[in-house]
Amino acid sequence: MELDELRQMNAGDLKLKEREAREQIFRLKLKLRTNQLDNPSSYRSARKELARIMTLLWQKSAAAGGPARTKASDAGAS
Repeated sequence: MELDELRQMNAGDLKLKEREAREQIFRLKLKLRTNQLDNPSSYRSARKELARIMTLLWQKSAAAGGPARTKASDAGAS
């Protein structure tokens, strides 16, 4: 799936895609370990897809007022 298509999805749809990607990775890993996977690069591309989805979910939660992040230098400044 293209990155632009993923960016247009809301958080609920992205969570659904995340669950589907995790299931796909599980199936691909099982096939990879049992030497039944014809194209081993499909496992790697599925992992990258999951990483993209998780990154977008993190960005959306941060934009919606998710957990505040501080730099390590800010923590010691007080």
